[in-house]
Amino acid sequence: TLLTLLRLREDFEDVQRNKQQTRPTLQQKKTHTHKTMADFDDSDLPEPSLKNIIDQESLQWVFVGGKGGVGKTTTSCCLGVQLAKYRKKVLIVSTDPAHNLSDAFCQKIGREPTPINGFDNLSAMEIDANDDMERMQQQMIESANGSSEEESGISALMAELTSSIPGIDEAMSFSELMKQVQSLDYDVVVFDTAPTGHTLRLLSFPTILEKALGKLMELKDRFGGLIGQASAMFGGGNPGQMQDMMLGRLEETRAVINKVNDAFQNPDLTTFVCVCIPEFLSIYETERLVQELSKFGIDSHNIVVNQVLFPEKDAEELGEWLDANKDSLPKEAQEICSKMMARKKMQDKYIGQCFDLYGDDFNVTLMPLLDFEVRGTDKLKEFSEHLVDPIGLESS
Repeated sequence: TLLTLLRLREDFEDVQRNKQQTRPTLQQKKTHTHKTMADFDDSDLPEPSLKNIIDQESLQWVFVGGKGGVGKTTTSCCLGVQLAKYRKKVLIVSTDPAHNLSDAFCQKIGREPTPINGFDNLSAMEIDANDDMERMQQQMIESANGSSEEESGISALMAELTSSIPGIDEAMSFSELMKQVQSLDYDVVVFDTAPTGHTLRLLSFPTILEKALGKLMELKDRFGGLIGQASAMFGGGNPGQMQDMMLGRLEETRAVINKVNDAFQNPDLTTFVCVCIPEFLSIYETERLVQELSKFGIDSHNIVVNQVLFPEKDAEELGEWLDANKDSLPKEAQEICSKMMARKKMQDKYIGQCFDLYGDDFNVTLMPLLDFEVRGTDKLKEFSEHLVDPIGLESS
């Protein structure tokens, strides 16, 4: 079984490598001269806000992801705050092992939906995949001890599989997560995800599991009673009954995975918000994320750029002001302004590249760098307005 699953994973990766990408890459779209912020105005671009997500009432799952440290949790919380204005029940779920929702809302948030102070329709929960996996295995062991002989064999075999096959624990815990989320009564769920690499693994599980379980179901006749005999070795009874029960359990899991996979690839139900900051590594990580989402067939048409210095101003305008007033400033102030201008010019360059690459197809939202941390309900409410009230690219 281990060799079969490993071969299936290799087949899946080959298909992914050979799959035609639906969007051009950064190198394919890159021009010799990138535009800067000064070359853009609001009329040239899709609306630079997340209002399109608020207005799309059919959305049920919204994933927020990107490189570590770019402000995913703040963006997730602010988006949840805005959605709570228009939806009856909103849930924010953290799938990052290093949870930050409690810190953002300044209140204790656990593994069960916790109402957020100041709201009557917004809740949050922090999920730990490792804890979920341990609980699931413990339930299997308890089921094996307290069930019939046939059920005992099935549960024992499933527990052995989930602890011995590399990667299956994450996939199974993801399946349990989706079951849990689907059973909750919420209009929309916002996922505050882990950094990009972990998130791409999480989003690939439905496709991998669907393919693996599909192959197992196709090969059940070829294997004959092998599955039943394996289950019987773990304490089960009749091999024929064991095989039917095992395949039934797999078919139930496959049905859940198919449902999740269909929802993931339905742009009416699911979308992904990419979060970045105007720096080289973050912008290029976002490009990789967008390409991978395209491979998985997951809708993504929103990018949030955090920590932007004076989004409404252009570096050239600020530079002209500095040149005109530099001599009247103390030496320390000149150094501070020079460093700020260097940072502003760098940010403008990468923001210009972001608009150049995504401006035609994506809603690119610029979020300002503030003088204070965005923590607590009041500050999150205030900051969330920038997500839906776009900041103009031209000075007003």
